[in-house]
Amino acid sequence: MRKLIATVYNYSLDGLLADEGTDFWDFCFSLPENDNPDDPAGLDFLRGADAVLFGRTAYESVADAMTTTNADHPFARVLNPHRKVVFSTTLERADWENTVIASGDTAEEVDRLRRGGDGYLVVMGGVRLFRSLMALDLFDELRVSLFPYIAGEGTRLFDGVPRSYRLELLSSGASDNGIQELRYGRHRG
Repeated sequence: MRKLIATVYNYSLDGLLADEGTDFWDFCFSLPENDNPDDPAGLDFLRGADAVLFGRTAYESVADAMTTTNADHPFARVLNPHRKVVFSTTLERADWENTVIASGDTAEEVDRLRRGGDGYLVVMGGVRLFRSLMALDLFDELRVSLFPYIAGEGTRLFDGVPRSYRLELLSSGASDNGIQELRYGRHRG
């Protein structure tokens, strides 16, 4: 059964996501890690996924960025041809190549995606999707890019998540700019 891995990018020390239009957003995208991410391991991680999962809002934002405004971005070269699944009950069309819409029950849709092989699925975005998957306890792994920044404003990712979880540190490392790359496994024992 495929693993479900959540990725959280641009996360501040005070627990906030970098919302567009904030100083934290500007800080995140001024760093080379976001402006020109050339980390081979990060790109290989995305390439190795069986599929990349999005919520509707994240899908629309990333699809637009990867096909128009940032079509030459290293992530675009990986994501554009890759298999993508957007979770939405309102989206009628998914025009980004190799994208399907999952509009049924979230747990059933994830279960269907997980069956049929080894490997992993990557959740790249969508706060509501992330929270739904957390509430359903479906993640096997959580990868967080923790920035050395107190944001003060932004979206609290874990608000409204009703369960508490024990996680096990699988790996950690830091970039030259102090960004902590944290990888946690879901403790199920």
